[in-house]
Amino acid sequence: METKWLEDFVSLAETRSFSRSAQLRHVTQPAFSRRIQALEAWAGVDLVDRSSYPTRLTAAGETLLGQAMEVLGNLQATRNMLRSHQSAGQDMIEFAVPHSLAFSFFPHWLMELRQRFGAVKSRLNALNVHDATLQLSEGNCDLLVVYHHASQPLQLDPERYEMASLGHETLAAYARSDAQGRPLFSLPGHPGQKIPFLSYAAGAYLGRLVELIVKASPTPLNLDALYETDMAESLKAMAIEGHGLAFLPASSVARELKSGRLVRAAPEGQFELSMDLRIYRERPAIAKRSKPAALALWNYLKEQQDLARAG
Repeated sequence: METKWLEDFVSLAETRSFSRSAQLRHVTQPAFSRRIQALEAWAGVDLVDRSSYPTRLTAAGETLLGQAMEVLGNLQATRNMLRSHQSAGQDMIEFAVPHSLAFSFFPHWLMELRQRFGAVKSRLNALNVHDATLQLSEGNCDLLVVYHHASQPLQLDPERYEMASLGHETLAAYARSDAQGRPLFSLPGHPGQKIPFLSYAAGAYLGRLVELIVKASPTPLNLDALYETDMAESLKAMAIEGHGLAFLPASSVARELKSGRLVRAAPEGQFELSMDLRIYRERPAIAKRSKPAALALWNYLKEQQDLARAG
């Protein structure tokens, strides 16, 4: 059964004329009659009393008319709703962001954007770095925001994707402070001393960077891993409770440092690593999705990057 048969039937009920309805439906009268007959064949009963003039519906036809109008009304409402969603979605920028950036960097960065660039409607998908990158490569987001370090580059083809810099971030060691404001656990520690270590899970991007810091130490670090997760926020919560030492992005601990709940667990400049903050998009010429709002934001970010380099 086709919806156009129902539309034909409703038209016939309104005009009570096969010829008039055929004109309104932009088909020949024989074609219109065949479609009404097809609907009757589907229903298994006569819907039109052809012995009278003007045409009138049978009792079965009257029953179907009410149902047909409801079905067509619901379908039209659903189509309007879907189209409004599509239209509304054109100004909604979809970001794929690793968990650590979603909690720390993204909220503050978005607020600054709204103050300098203007209103931004955003939808955030917080994932691990690998899955966030897949979101971009599979065309499921407009923009990808990630950390970058030369030793751990993302596998994104520069012919297909372009990048803008959003600044830099420091990954360093932090721990809860004691009554004198000193870290409960610190690096490099005393010889033979085991340091309770809050670790990133195997394969986590920040975990691979922590491995670089540990390997670069001039002396062995006796880090005793007693907890692991792939979420920096979880490591921070454990460090605040005094469970051990954790390597965290500086932006994620700004409030805790100010309040004194956390302190640096190593001298400034030691046992730390600098990362880039980058934003990626698929090049417009081959992009699976292209939104005016995302394009305007990208152009603004590139302009800010160029100004920063020129300055």
